[in-house]
Amino acid sequence: MRIADLRRLRTALRTATALMLTATAAAFAPQGANAPAASAPVPDSAARGTVDVIQVDDAITPITLQQIERQIDESATRGARALVLVMDTPGGLESAMRSIVQAILASPIPVITYVSPPGARAASAGLFIVTASHVAAMAPSTNLGAASPVAMGGTMDSTLAKKAMSDAAALIEGLAQARGRNVEWNGRAVREAISAGATEAVELNIVDFIADDLDDVLRKAHGRMVMVAGVETTLDLASAELREITPSFRLRVLSFIANPNVAYLLLTLGFYGLLFELQSPGAILPGVAGAIFLILGAVALQMLPVNAAGLALIVLALAFFVIELKVQSHGVLATGGVLSFAIGSLILFQPGRGDVFRVSWPVIVGTTAATAAFFIFAIGKALAAQKRRVTTGPEALIGSTGETLTPLAPRGQIRVHGEIWQAETAGHLPAGAGVEVLQMRGLTLVVAPRSKEYPE
Repeated sequence: MRIADLRRLRTALRTATALMLTATAAAFAPQGANAPAASAPVPDSAARGTVDVIQVDDAITPITLQQIERQIDESATRGARALVLVMDTPGGLESAMRSIVQAILASPIPVITYVSPPGARAASAGLFIVTASHVAAMAPSTNLGAASPVAMGGTMDSTLAKKAMSDAAALIEGLAQARGRNVEWNGRAVREAISAGATEAVELNIVDFIADDLDDVLRKAHGRMVMVAGVETTLDLASAELREITPSFRLRVLSFIANPNVAYLLLTLGFYGLLFELQSPGAILPGVAGAIFLILGAVALQMLPVNAAGLALIVLALAFFVIELKVQSHGVLATGGVLSFAIGSLILFQPGRGDVFRVSWPVIVGTTAATAAFFIFAIGKALAAQKRRVTTGPEALIGSTGETLTPLAPRGQIRVHGEIWQAETAGHLPAGAGVEVLQMRGLTLVVAPRSKEYPE
């Protein structure tokens, strides 16, 4: 195949790769609250006797927001009697929490939050969602509270911290007042980070009741008067059928990559892929895989509280490793790269309350060790290659032996590796004498006798 054909093939492959990556980014990019729905479900008369149920577990993120907003719209369109959020969360992002609260307040159908299973919690952002719900229930041995705001993008000074605290307290107190719940306790949950178990929460009017399971939730919620979208409504749930809703494939994929551990590994693998492609241009596969991993990692970064300094340290570490391959720093750059990579991994995400967004220690240690081992191995190979004797080019002639074809007095011709070269020596050598190449001056070899049998 001609060189021009190879170039056209490579260009076509790269174009196809770019199109594929663009399509991947469009498919996985998070959609905002105002994004148009793909297709509104057709109203179902049978659904009017059902109560939809979704699971809200793990951290509160933009994916949680998308799931709840979409399900409220779908359940209302289908005519479901209510939507139940089965919650177990350590908290999450304030921005996502506020949007969820707004969606619940504007919901055309009742939203019931049920903290379950036993041992579950609705901490921090979860408490706001519980308080905003039309009906709030808890399973036995669950707890809620500790809703003090935490800086997710860095440390707040005293003024900013006070503003954030007052803002969050005002929000939850307003929600508690609107739902007829304990305003004072909810305010203290923000200002003093207090918590309460299920029994205490019912006694203090923080939630409405304790329920053993979802059927018990419907029985105890039936007949309650709630304000839904400004209209007083009596809940009719006695004969309702529970309908479990599973997240769409897209939301499951986004939830998976929004995990801090997965996002961290995607970014690391993406950097590796691009690095290998730059080191071996034309390999294509490492570049394609690396670009895809980086795009998915970038999608995850949009949904997580990223510390820019941590990301910069990881990039700097990889730069140190690459430079170490080119420059002999006696391990200084490699050591700096390992330290930079480890510190950047530790602070890549702001952990929040309960370390909800922190990358796990085993993942950090394993990835850092693997990265250091790989680059140390590569650096060792590079240093060994630099010390190895040159076997190609003019430099490979140094140290080679040959034979004089004409007398050297001091210039003449010699044969080395089957080639005839002009040569010179410091003394006199007859034809047929054995010589060793000492250096090369232009196209002339400087030689010396292989033994002392000939005078210099």
